[in-house]
Amino acid sequence: MKTICLFLLVLVSVGCGYSSHGSGTVAAGAPSISSLSPTSTAMGGVAFTLTVNGSGFVSGSVVYFHGNSRSTTFVSPTKVSAAITAADIATAQTVPVYVKNPGGTGIYMNQGGQSSASVDFTITQ
Repeated sequence: MKTICLFLLVLVSVGCGYSSHGSGTVAAGAPSISSLSPTSTAMGGVAFTLTVNGSGFVSGSVVYFHGNSRSTTFVSPTKVSAAITAADIATAQTVPVYVKNPGGTGIYMNQGGQSSASVDFTITQ
């Protein structure tokens, strides 16, 4: 009787084991913006590259300009740049800019990407 109970216990512990050999990447932490360059532009201007300085940027970080993702280039963990179109700056306004890091992949896909606080960019008349 003891042998059967012991055998069942071993089967249960083996059957309930957890494997940590899954593949995927853990989501990066939240980035932080220290400055924008330029910090403003005149409305009706031409397309330009916005440089975002800060920390915690990773390959796959995306710059959001007025809530819309923009084509982003990862330069370093402290710098990313984004393509801002002429249509983005057609109207005088203050536009929030933030950076979002990618979420996890594979077994970590339940980890959403984290965003920085937003920094204002001014479009003048």
